Amino acid sequence: MAQVKCIGVLTSGGDAPGMNAAIRAVTRAAIFNGMRVVGIKRGYYGLVYNEMEEFYSKSVSNIIQQGGTILKTARCKEFVTPEGRKQAFDNMRAEGIDALVVIGGDGSLSGARIFAEEYDIPIVGLPGTIDNDLGGTDSTIGYDTALNTIVEAVDKIRDTATSHERLFLVEVMGHMAGYLALNGAIASGAEAAIVPEMETEIDQLADLINHGFRKSKNSAIVLVAENPATGGALGLKQRIKEEFPEYDARVTILGHLQRGGSPTAADRILASRMGAQAITALKEGQRNVMIGIKNGELVYVPFSKATTHKHTIGSAELDIVKMLSI
Repeated sequence: MAQVKCIGVLTSGGDAPGMNAAIRAVTRAAIFNGMRVVGIKRGYYGLVYNEMEEFYSKSVSNIIQQGGTILKTARCKEFVTPEGRKQAFDNMRAEGIDALVVIGGDGSLSGARIFAEEYDIPIVGLPGTIDNDLGGTDSTIGYDTALNTIVEAVDKIRDTATSHERLFLVEVMGHMAGYLALNGAIASGAEAAIVPEMETEIDQLADLINHGFRKSKNSAIVLVAENPATGGALGLKQRIKEEFPEYDARVTILGHLQRGGSPTAADRILASRMGAQAITALKEGQRNVMIGIKNGELVYVPFSKATTHKHTIGSAELDIVKMLSI
């Protein structure tokens, strides 16, 4: 689109390793294509309260290896209101910004969709979330790094679990999607994964104890996706205390540890490819799409599809964990 002469870039929602690599790629690809770049601080808050600065190539030097986001991120209740979005639009136009690149998860992209529809703004999204819970893409920026962090932690916890013959419940992020729990369990050799996708189909805890842990193991690691419905790892520990008192269960909640750290090579490459493709998308006249990846190829995913997570984890995937843990 010839009329796109200046783009704004922001990060929103939870931080994810690789966001800085994405900011770098967006900035340099835009400059390479003759566009101005404005960095917007603290997500949509920066749009509403006019916290912006011009970005140059040197502005993004030496950040590809850094975790977090140099643009910062924050919640913005004002942007949820029509008045807040009007203020954001006025600030954007005053700065000369013609289009936006929004890096974040489903909440961030849902906000982008509404904003784009209200003011007819070209917006391209990048999937920045460790949960890997966006539709239309095989992976999200930050997921691979978080998965490696989980595996490293579980490897260390297993030493204690084995030494003390205990059942360890390790809680990981992903309250709507169990990919971190499932693939973390496979990669670390855990005995089970308890994921939200299966909570209505089987009693996953009883299935583990009655058919797995009791038969052949004195110690076990169970990865549990944080989930309000089950109470997460702490809720499951209470169930074990009441229903299976013979087991000594301990809980480790990895929490925000999963979001930090230097991004893996896979996340740096994914973020760089997606960031550059965002500028290509704007040049092609694309709008209101997220850059996704399918079978190694970058694709354009409408915001409406991207923010609709489809539960694709089933019993077959969980059976792999069970089969390999005998």
